[in-house]
Amino acid sequence: MSTVLETEEQQALRAAVAALGKRYGRDYMTSVVRDGAHPRELWAEAAKLGYLGVNLPEECGGGGGGMVELSIVLEELGAAGSPLLMMIVSPAICGTVIARFGTDAQKQQWLPGLADGSLTMAFGITEPDAGSNSHRITTTARRDEGGPSRSSGAESGGGWLLTGRKVFVSGVDIADATLIVGRTEDARTGRLKPCLFIVPRDAPGFQRSQIDMELQAPEKQFELVLDDVRLPADALVGEEDAGLLQLFAGLNPERIMTAAFALGMGRFALGRAVEYARTRQVWKEPIGSHQAIAHPLAQAHIELELARLMMQKAARLYDEGDDIGAGEAANMAKYAAAEACVKAVDQSVHTLGGNGLTREYGIASLITASRVARIAPVSREMILNYVSHQSLGLPKSY
Repeated sequence: MSTVLETEEQQALRAAVAALGKRYGRDYMTSVVRDGAHPRELWAEAAKLGYLGVNLPEECGGGGGGMVELSIVLEELGAAGSPLLMMIVSPAICGTVIARFGTDAQKQQWLPGLADGSLTMAFGITEPDAGSNSHRITTTARRDEGGPSRSSGAESGGGWLLTGRKVFVSGVDIADATLIVGRTEDARTGRLKPCLFIVPRDAPGFQRSQIDMELQAPEKQFELVLDDVRLPADALVGEEDAGLLQLFAGLNPERIMTAAFALGMGRFALGRAVEYARTRQVWKEPIGSHQAIAHPLAQAHIELELARLMMQKAARLYDEGDDIGAGEAANMAKYAAAEACVKAVDQSVHTLGGNGLTREYGIASLITASRVARIAPVSREMILNYVSHQSLGLPKSY
């Protein structure tokens, strides 16, 4: 694995996180899933070592790094077989949005806890009838003139009433709050525009129900119903008029971190397959000496490395403040990493033959898990749409 584009500090971070991941590994994550629990021990230790908040501002208890460093953490934990999916949501999406657009009070309330792992935040954007079309989001926020204006509960008006539904929201059961994408009406045009609201888990009218998933992961998926959830005025993150700017401040990190998640998974599966191919002997030589086995594994390695380069580019552009350049690169990185992951997992299972489907080797469950990177947070087809009309200048079909 090449780390030529990383500084000495970043390489040291990668090595340290890899060591942490090795102490836990796939067996730990498998036992957590089997018990219906959450990886609290790994989450707590990663937080204690400063890895969860490595991208958040130092003045708010974080490490002062960026997406480059946070993606290293998730990739290496994944490569060890113990990824933390909530890293994509809590520090990457929610932490970034609050750090960039939140008020001083919101930063003080949330960022130190997100950095040290004592607080967790979920993210709700997808809706049952909207799919990838964010313009069809129907969760709406309207002014609540008789509600509290601040979190203290002062009854001076100016709050919000939030109504709508969300699906496939990760980790709501363990999150202290959920960052909800809603829409408010533009007073000048009457059109609905996206806005972000922090909804506490115990807010009246905020209901959740778990979605029964085939996916074997400790992070549960939920459908949310928001029935006139009353929020104070300061539940709104950033400016009401910022709209898409604030939303995409969280979506680009989401794509970068999804790429890291996929790369880690692909590397883990490939590592298991390579180890098996080196030692498994059917005839006179280990099966890895045969090109029919060796070449597909080599291809998988190449594709994972190429995807990492695009992820690194996306992370650097984002950290440098180039949101437009990062948007293109983040989408490409997510696409490339997802494709590379699916192929690596498939070839790894195939390399092990019947053993690839056993619990002992721990890669069969990745057949389903690897599809997540292709589907979420945006499908590969929507990324191709983005690249075709944003990068290539072709007309839209929608």
